[in-house]
Amino acid sequence: MGREFIELFDEWSSSYDETVAGESLEYKEVFHKYDHILETVVNKSGNVVLEFGVGTGNLSEKLLLKGKTVIGIEPSKGMREKALKRNQKLVLHDGDFLSFPKLDKEIDTIVSTYAFHHLTDNEKDAAVGHYSQLLKKDGKIVFADTAFLHESDKKERHEKVKKQGYLNLLKDLQTEYYTTLGVLEEIFKKHDFDISFEKLNEYVWLMEAVKK
Repeated sequence: MGREFIELFDEWSSSYDETVAGESLEYKEVFHKYDHILETVVNKSGNVVLEFGVGTGNLSEKLLLKGKTVIGIEPSKGMREKALKRNQKLVLHDGDFLSFPKLDKEIDTIVSTYAFHHLTDNEKDAAVGHYSQLLKKDGKIVFADTAFLHESDKKERHEKVKKQGYLNLLKDLQTEYYTTLGVLEEIFKKHDFDISFEKLNEYVWLMEAVKK
């Protein structure tokens, strides 16, 4: 359920903000228009938001500035410390996409950026099934994450990254559980969501799912 990557994120917490700011050439395309991606998620969110994979709190900060109530879930201790130092009003829990404390508020939106790929496709299915029970009609899931049009697109991306010499990025793309739009569409529809996709950069797609 993504917790196999916690050690990596504890280590990355000290330099994560520099990476998303584009200082890493290898990940520059992945985080291209990062601020716009976060703003897009915020603008599509309701008033009471459950955020998975808070990281250092970049999205949380924007949500809070818009006056939204945010309940954050983050499994990495290093990331949680960074996020709480930055956003002292943030309600933040140790947890992950599948395992988190019982909520004391009714939520209308579930958000996440650059994190859903930490789950296998079966785990993604289980998570969306759970969220379908949490959300009422017209409740939303708004995720932004790397995904691929189809398996051929994924293979072509791997080859391109390999030719660019971006071996760390290649390892990431091959190790984590990046999936296709077809798989994601099937999962969301199975659990009574209308789903739409919007491409935000060469890697990242916005997934907006509305509970029927």
